[in-house]
Amino acid sequence: MKMMSIASGSSGNCTFIGTDNTSLLVDVGISKKKIKDGLSNINIDFKDINGILITHEHSDHIKSVGVIARAYGIPIYTSKDTCNEICKCKSLGDFDFNLLNPIEPDSKFSIGDIEIIPHSIWHDAADPLCYTFYNDGKKISVATDIGNFDDYLINGLKDSDAMLIESNHDLRMLQVGPYPYDLKRRVMSDRGHLSNEASGRLIKSILNDHIKAIFLGHLSHENNYPELAYETVKVELSDNPYTNDVRDFNLQVASRSTCSELVLI
Repeated sequence: MKMMSIASGSSGNCTFIGTDNTSLLVDVGISKKKIKDGLSNINIDFKDINGILITHEHSDHIKSVGVIARAYGIPIYTSKDTCNEICKCKSLGDFDFNLLNPIEPDSKFSIGDIEIIPHSIWHDAADPLCYTFYNDGKKISVATDIGNFDDYLINGLKDSDAMLIESNHDLRMLQVGPYPYDLKRRVMSDRGHLSNEASGRLIKSILNDHIKAIFLGHLSHENNYPELAYETVKVELSDNPYTNDVRDFNLQVASRSTCSELVLI
């Protein structure tokens, strides 16, 4: 399996997941051109994409749904309630809504040779999801926009060979930052976003001895820094049972503006 973050942050998100035979995108919250340019780095084109999986209907996850659907007719998969919200989103323009395929949390389905399990998450959206992907005994997880986590989500994400996990904000930066009070409350709520510390705790709970890469994703531009997210999660993982050096997990921060390395599993 293969994984690459094309963009990850509060301004837009897109992740590539693939095998030699199947290519998928998780979210298309940046421009079609930026996605196309990112895919070109790994010799993939939109015509090679077999499906798009949407986590939820916020604009930083669906910005290019309409233009990509009109141009390429790629099937789109997400929860029924998110499908309904996408249909109501005027900014996407008109496209063939038959491309929308409703899926259910915890119900396994396949696209090409990749098996996918959607998992419910806590976020202020209609019916948000995160995803785990399986092929040939390997597992990749993509989980962002999570206000909190519990044993259900831990069980869904555990045993991953690679993962992208939200590390949205530094709590102190958020508290003293420019956001209005109501927005601060929303971000810190159980239906908001994971702080750096909470991200580290979630990652620690799903660590294993075969992880090839951990991406910290969906960083806030106003309330976080890549170095701060990395160091905070590093501290949370410091007493894990597997290694004394988080570099052994290939821990890294996914950028909002540049593609990550392509991780091969």
